[in-house]
Amino acid sequence: MTYKRIVLVASKTGYQTRAFDEAAKRFGVELVMATDRCDRLDDPWGDRAIALKFARPENAANAIVAQAGPVDGIVAVGDRPAHIAALAAEALGIPFSPPQAVAACRNKFAARERFRAAGLPVPSYRLLPVAQDPRATARASAYPCVLKPLGLSASRGVIRADSEPEFIAAFERIRALLATPDIVRMNEEQNRYVQVESYIRGREFAVEAMLTCGRLDLLAIFDKPDPLEGPFFEETLYVTPSRAPAEIQAELVAATERAVRALGLTHGPMHAELRWNDGGAWPLEIAARPIGGLCARALRFDGGLGLEELTLLHALGEDTGRMRREACASGVMMIPIPKNGVYHGVSGVASALEVESIEQVEITAKEGQQLVRLPEGSSYLGFLFARSGTPQAAEDALRRAHGRLEFYIATELELVASGRRNATARGGAISYREEGFPTES
Repeated sequence: MTYKRIVLVASKTGYQTRAFDEAAKRFGVELVMATDRCDRLDDPWGDRAIALKFARPENAANAIVAQAGPVDGIVAVGDRPAHIAALAAEALGIPFSPPQAVAACRNKFAARERFRAAGLPVPSYRLLPVAQDPRATARASAYPCVLKPLGLSASRGVIRADSEPEFIAAFERIRALLATPDIVRMNEEQNRYVQVESYIRGREFAVEAMLTCGRLDLLAIFDKPDPLEGPFFEETLYVTPSRAPAEIQAELVAATERAVRALGLTHGPMHAELRWNDGGAWPLEIAARPIGGLCARALRFDGGLGLEELTLLHALGEDTGRMRREACASGVMMIPIPKNGVYHGVSGVASALEVESIEQVEITAKEGQQLVRLPEGSSYLGFLFARSGTPQAAEDALRRAHGRLEFYIATELELVASGRRNATARGGAISYREEGFPTES
């Protein structure tokens, strides 16, 4: 391999950053990190990363151009990093999708406008300023409808309303979410609006693909077996290959290709969310990045390559179009947060690993972490991974394994009342010295 240096634009706390670093080391590629952090600290994470401020994408891209040195490819993890990577790639002359196309992926209204102009099926939709009184719009709306922020991902802030009171409550809840410090710091115009859409009925799917000079190479179609009908839309299970009839799968891929062209995406990994009903395939969102979180571990390709390795090869100019997913079925469960509170441990991990077809149980929540459920939250307790002979067997294994896990989540009041705060982590297995807490050895 001739090329040896790739820029990775990512959040410093992202799940996938370590996976890309490990993949780069296996290939002997130098990964130049570019992450959101304070530029006044002296390399606090020890990764020699270029310090970026995601709230200023043009400045962040300029920092990459000025500091990265000679590079042969650029990869992004996350929606905001993808826009910065697109700007930097354009300046560096590196293949990537155009910045304006990537920016449209991050704005639900802009994406809907492009889909509609291209003749794709779209729900009725309109924008409301977040400062507006929602009552008049609630009276005029048809139900059910869905309210959503424009720039947040992973179903954060997405709420279904079936009546005027539910509409007003959902709007106020989204308004409060958009006023939280982490979103205000983004300083983005799109976070000053709420989009209202008619509800799209049907089954939901995800499509993973790689774009090469405008050509779409399909990597996987995921079923989402759990119904996503609201009032919130927390994703849990992804299973591939899809069990949908071949004609439906063909419609999903065709709609994805049309949506990609409508947005103007041309090069790099992409992740699509779609619904299917009697009206055909409806693109919900297209992201100019690979699937998020640790979900990429559910995908394995020729030679045992993971999605991160495939993405790096593509960024280096290698032809990945002939790569095929492994023959077996696989799936991932994003373990949902059942209630708000403080995380204090889990039991049943060893038992979950004994379930046939379960390959891995990855608990990502940390002791003492404040947990927030959707629609305000943006994280999971962890991930379960399964591989089996059939998609149904993989799905069943994930459900059985999840049923063996017990999580301890307490409110601050419960902790104060019980006095049980003396918990320690030992070697990745959580052990509690106070009676009544779960123990995992």
